[in-house]
Amino acid sequence: MVAAEHEAGGGFDLTACVQEPIHLLGGVQSYGALIAIQTGMITVTSENAERMLGVTDLLGTPATRLLDAAQLTALEALTDADTGQTAMMPVTTTAEAGAARFDVTVHRSDGLLVLEFEPAGAAHDFPAIYTPIRQALIRLQMAGTVVEACRAAVREVRAITGYDRVVAYRFETLDGPGEVIAEDVADGGEPWLGLWFPATDIPPQARRLYERNWIRVIADADDTTARLSGPIDLSMSVLRTVSPFHLEYLRNIGVRSSMSVSLLSGGRLWGLIACHGRDVTTLSPQVRAACEFFGVALSLHLAALRERDGAAARDRSRTLIARLLENASAGPTRSWPLDPDGMAGVIGCDAVLIRAEGRVSVHGTDPGPELVGALLAALPVPHGGTLWHSDRLGEDLPELAGRSPALCGALVLPSGPDGDLIVWLRGERTVSRRWATDPDQPVMLGPHGRRLTPRGSTAVYLASVRGRSLPWSANDLAMAVELGRAVVGVAVAQARRVSALNVELTRSNVDLDSFAHAAAHDLKEPLRGIANTATFIAEDAADALDEVTARRLASIQRLAARMDELLNALLYYSRLGRTDLHREKLDLREAVTRAMEVAGPRLREADMTVALPASGTTITADPVLLDQVLVNLLVNAAKYARPDGPRSVSVTGGDELVVQDNGIGMPPHLREQAFQLFRRLHPATAGFDGSGAGLAIVRRIVERHGGQVWAEDSPGGGATIRATFPDRARDLQ
Repeated sequence: MVAAEHEAGGGFDLTACVQEPIHLLGGVQSYGALIAIQTGMITVTSENAERMLGVTDLLGTPATRLLDAAQLTALEALTDADTGQTAMMPVTTTAEAGAARFDVTVHRSDGLLVLEFEPAGAAHDFPAIYTPIRQALIRLQMAGTVVEACRAAVREVRAITGYDRVVAYRFETLDGPGEVIAEDVADGGEPWLGLWFPATDIPPQARRLYERNWIRVIADADDTTARLSGPIDLSMSVLRTVSPFHLEYLRNIGVRSSMSVSLLSGGRLWGLIACHGRDVTTLSPQVRAACEFFGVALSLHLAALRERDGAAARDRSRTLIARLLENASAGPTRSWPLDPDGMAGVIGCDAVLIRAEGRVSVHGTDPGPELVGALLAALPVPHGGTLWHSDRLGEDLPELAGRSPALCGALVLPSGPDGDLIVWLRGERTVSRRWATDPDQPVMLGPHGRRLTPRGSTAVYLASVRGRSLPWSANDLAMAVELGRAVVGVAVAQARRVSALNVELTRSNVDLDSFAHAAAHDLKEPLRGIANTATFIAEDAADALDEVTARRLASIQRLAARMDELLNALLYYSRLGRTDLHREKLDLREAVTRAMEVAGPRLREADMTVALPASGTTITADPVLLDQVLVNLLVNAAKYARPDGPRSVSVTGGDELVVQDNGIGMPPHLREQAFQLFRRLHPATAGFDGSGAGLAIVRRIVERHGGQVWAEDSPGGGATIRATFPDRARDLQ
């Protein structure tokens, strides 16, 4: 809220109203009197006490001058009983005080026994009140919604008290503005139903007192305060005087008397029943007690209605969570365990953003990568098991202010290590509200000095709430926590499944490696026999062989050599599964130079130019296996060089190893096949020799290092092979 307008000759500081110590105003309403007792002596009195109670010179004298010892003992016992923070008892004063009858409300404050005296009501007051209160409570229990219950409440309270207007406020938040959701008003009164009132109407310290005191009564806004003889905390006082700011507020709306009854939820102020009268209205303690009891009953009934509605919403959400868990358990093992689209049903939203293992996905209305990036950079990530939420991101995170109406609300749930999280997003909800005063100017100054803005439907301001989403309800937060537990549970279960699969995979790989090694080793001996026999026949009968037989013997020798080459590749491939890694930080330029010594003949044959990595480029890998990767990739570049023109291959490093050539390239749909063992993209008859194991060996080595390898197009044609070598990767068997 902005500061008030300034009048000529002075201004109005709204912060003075907000910070006013209303529990220490030093006086009581003059229709009653107050005394405070300590160790049996009267230590504080109101200035009207002697006149009202009929005893002079009370200060510093025994309290037994007013009440006999039995009544004092009973009053002290009431403060120690489990009857709330205040209690009421009818008393009769001593003969010295004229044996007058009073109703005394008693409470303790800073070690003092505080007695507040009011003239006794008629003896028939309670029976007259009990019947309508009982009937009112029965009618209240029939209300099936919060609004219906509040409508019933304002009707009953007005009938019991006789005020001219009774309204029920519901606060938007604990410290937010309030809306009139129910009203009962005398004929001719202007309607307030549906009006909003600024949060400054009830400052924070007043809200705290409403949470401690169920009821607050002002008998006469023009009352002359009875000052106290000494300071005392009047937080629990029923006669406590009223802030001048609030009295001015009442006068400005034409109210002479008022009563407020707190509506609490979980001990916090949820709303108020506010009563206004055009004339002085002094309620007896019995009527006040009845209204207080009615407020307690209404609070409990409202809590029950909200809990019923909340339970139904939670049941719906839990049903959806159960379905998500069922689908996750029946589905394949994957990094993200639950169906993201189903989570929007658990908690109503416009989009669900998931960050898992460094990847970000958005399901629903996507705000776009730029906004998502800005959001993730600005969002605070709460600790595991806790939430962060906002329905006004532009205010809570100024770096997002005005970015987009699609990003006004966020509910953040951590879902794993390394910043994994789930974010439910809500867009702007534009709501038009009818304000009883200009919400941007809650204080105005009139011709009579410093005055709070008059309220009423005769001067309604229409204003739209912008930059806010639908607030996150308590049910939303509870379901987010439950979903978080479900995600963790499913992730743990899937981790166990993955662990079991890894164990089985490791065993299978060991068996497969052993089989491949044994098969290749055992096959080489008969293969050598076949090759040698074919050679001997060709040598011994060279002159006697016809052309067809000689060609067939040559095919046997060529196929045997080809088979030997394949078996050698298979042996090497199988050994990779059992080879221990010895990672070192290597100079990539030196490693490429070593690889060129082996691949040099093929590179020279293809007339390939090799561009070395920059000096100082390093990579962490096993030196022997890295040499094998480089040799295979350089030989492949030479093998599949372009038929004409300059031929080149370059090796660069950094975050990943990149080998880029300008050769014939790879068709996109066959790139993955190129990394499979013995899969060749070009037949040997086309002039491309080799076993077809080179890229499979490269992938095997890279994956042993915990990295990944893939192929891309080179700019201008050719193939680019990219491989990652993480510094601290887990050895993959």
